[in-house]
Parts: sequence; structure tokens; C-alpha cells
Amino acid sequence: MAYTRIKICGITREQDARLAVAAGADAIGMVFYPPSPRAVSVEQAVAIAATVPPFVSLVGLFVNLAAQDVARILEHVPLGLLQFHGDESPGFCRAFHRPWIKSVRMKEGTDLLEVARRYSDAGGLLL
Repeated sequence: MAYTRIKICGITREQDARLAVAAGADAIGMVFYPPSPRAVSVEQAVAIAATVPPFVSLVGLFVNLAAQDVARILEHVPLGLLQFHGDESPGFCRAFHRPWIKSVRMKEGTDLLEVARRYSDAGGLLL
């Protein structure tokens, strides 16, 4: 049976996480991409994570962040799902031993079958 899940991404404040959960969100997304106006620090993410109940997933969004920086974030923030939006290879995405999804930039010539094959162990692809 299909089940629709709702993720609210770009959460930057604890009160917004609480409101999203109260409105029925299944997942809270936090952006770890410094150029984004929605980016959070590790400290902000820890505080936000503390407000989220156990059955709501915490998702971390990354764009071409160095492996050691992703690992440092994972040491402090209990992310249940990683979402990669850059040029990360499948091996890079797998390296953190967490469920992950990959965003695909749709442009002319994108071969979705090849992308799906290449990222076959992703939990999903975002188009």
C-alpha cells in the first residue's frame, strides 16, 4: 500500500519544527549548505533535533560538503536520512552508513535510467 509522507525542509528554528510536527509533518529537513539562507549550524540543528519527537524523521540536506564535514555533523545531529543535492558520487553517499536520497538536476540530455542505475542503492531520487 502506498503511503504519502510529508517532509518540511529548510527548518531553521525550534518553534518552526514544533509547528511542522503539530501540522502532521513526518520529517523535518535541515539544510547544511552554508550559502543557503535556510542553512543551519550544528548548534542550531542539535537544538531543533531536541524538539522533534521520536517518530518524526530528521533529514540533513548537503551540497558538495566534504566527507569530514558531513561526518562531523553526524557526530552531533541524529539524522535518520541524508539528502544529497550536489555532485556526490554513489560511493560518497554510501560512505556514511545511513539511508540516503539523491537529488538529480534535470537538464537536457539527462538519462534518468542511467542515473537510476548509478544510484540504485539510494532510498529515492528527487527530480
